[in-house]
Amino acid sequence: MTQFLFRDDSYQQETPATVTALTDTGGIVLDHTNFYAASGGQPGDSGTLLRADGSSIAIATAIHPEGDKTAIVHVPAEGSALPAIGELVTAKIDWDRRYKLMRMHTALHLLSVVLPFAVTGGSIGEDKGRLDFNMPEAPENLAQLEAQLNAMVTDAHEVTIKWITDAEMAANPDLIKTMNVKPPMGQGRVRLVRIGTVDLQPCGGTHVRNTREIGALSIGKVENKGKQNRRVSLFFAD
Repeated sequence: MTQFLFRDDSYQQETPATVTALTDTGGIVLDHTNFYAASGGQPGDSGTLLRADGSSIAIATAIHPEGDKTAIVHVPAEGSALPAIGELVTAKIDWDRRYKLMRMHTALHLLSVVLPFAVTGGSIGEDKGRLDFNMPEAPENLAQLEAQLNAMVTDAHEVTIKWITDAEMAANPDLIKTMNVKPPMGQGRVRLVRIGTVDLQPCGGTHVRNTREIGALSIGKVENKGKQNRRVSLFFAD
């Protein structure tokens, strides 16, 4: 079991760690990590593992092994050397990339506020994100929605984390906005992300501390992806 440091501090760029296992496919498991593993539409972090001898191991991504949400496997770039089990390393994420993903992930939470429909899918990128909504018709007032979105950014809402029990989550199903991705339960507690007074929903991803860090946003075209499925893209305006 890996301790996920990013759940409590998504700004931790590096951390000392111990190698606890190597997988059959050459993945690296640490006792704790600041690397986010791909899930919920957010890609896994890339970065490096710095070794005591001054060399480094390039990490291409991080994943959960075979759906196991209690561990994270750091996938080294092709041709990289592997550390020894028990070796001490420093895990360092590609911060510029992570921060863009944090900004976009938080922005997509705001998008789910201005478009209050059930979410059927989503994807988070460094410069572009998107949400799919169970929405009968495409909205006609995109300029107004974009203005509302940017107002929430400039209103500088604080983004905070709250933990509730599995029982509390089960008693509050209306907190769940996603139709196909349910919050991880079975470990005794569920992580909620609160954005000021405008949004509260379960989420295991990484986010900025304040909406003003997101920057100006632009809503792209709305695509028809089914009878009642509409895809809405979001971009950083700069």
